[in-house]
Amino acid sequence: MDLPALIAAAREAGASDLHLEAGLPPSARIRGRLQSMGPPLAARELLAAARDVVGEERWPGFLERRSADVARSVGGVRCRVNALCTARGVGLAIRFLPTAQATLERLNLRSDLARLVEPHHGLVIVSGPTGSGKSSTLAALVQEVNLREARHIVTLESPIEYTLAPRQSFIRQREVGRDTPSFEQGLYDAMREDPDVLVVGELRDAETMRLTLSAAETGHLVLTTVHSSSTGEALQRIVGAFPAEIQAGIATQLADCLVGVVCQRLRWFPERNLRAPECEVLVGSQPVKAMVRQGQFFKIPTALETGAAEGCWTFARYREWLERRTDWYVPAPEPAVREPEARERAEPSRAPRPASRRAPAREPASEPRDGVLEIPSSEEDLGRILDELERRGE
Repeated sequence: MDLPALIAAAREAGASDLHLEAGLPPSARIRGRLQSMGPPLAARELLAAARDVVGEERWPGFLERRSADVARSVGGVRCRVNALCTARGVGLAIRFLPTAQATLERLNLRSDLARLVEPHHGLVIVSGPTGSGKSSTLAALVQEVNLREARHIVTLESPIEYTLAPRQSFIRQREVGRDTPSFEQGLYDAMREDPDVLVVGELRDAETMRLTLSAAETGHLVLTTVHSSSTGEALQRIVGAFPAEIQAGIATQLADCLVGVVCQRLRWFPERNLRAPECEVLVGSQPVKAMVRQGQFFKIPTALETGAAEGCWTFARYREWLERRTDWYVPAPEPAVREPEARERAEPSRAPRPASRRAPAREPASEPRDGVLEIPSSEEDLGRILDELERRGE
């Protein structure tokens, strides 16, 4: 399997994602729909491709966790790759990333969203379903700060999708799993690093949410993302992540630091041959903060309808604006980007990794059927299965 050629073909076809699974044809998501792109893939070839993408340094961690997230260029295409284990062996979920710096203009977003990053403290949330472009919008908002003000920006991401080039600001980007063991540790560290702007790639658990709210309350501008289908749901998910007995306090904390919420979904514009975000924008006005403080999230749609003068947008009004828009940014074909042989990076010395303990010998895995290795159960030793795949590929 020629992974770079497959990725290049999918990108040329206008795909946003590429899914690879042993024994199944490659599937690309083009204009929101999955389309097959060739014959089924052999398990041993996909295993070799996954090991090459993940890298030898992170491969032991992949064997332990049975998944890995990396961002790199493959065949000149910048990608975010999730390598995972499935019942068929090893699979890859690949998201294509633009090589250019993300900006509000290039993403065809409203320029007035830049007002969300004008405050020097508070919380800005970018929400939406999976694959809706949250990371791109987050990077565009950070870039607005970078181009306008001399601030110290610290990002915590998993993985780093956009490499930000410092302009007016001083930027530190830290990758969870490589530069810091977790979002929690990275947030603790950031409080001692004199940040003005703190970017948290995703709010995944209550502890990360608690530390993020505390950072937004203590004089920092914090930008983050949440999975949700509306602005009200994003706020409700944050409060609902905590035990019932402290949710009232969390709601008060959230209301006090809220700057705004952007919820987006991607829409295809055939006449322009591009996809652009369709947004719902909630500005943290005093009435909105009162609703959040009292836990009255069901009133958020009303606030969106009546808050146009304060900068709020419903999906319907934003859609009307998109349909009237004439000054579209249409990206030119992106040039190939060569991945360097080795990243110039001074790694701190680490203690030798202890040898992994292998499970006792078991019955061999069942013979492959049509190039697919059947895994008997979730308790099977992954290292032995992968060794078996490699042996059969010799």
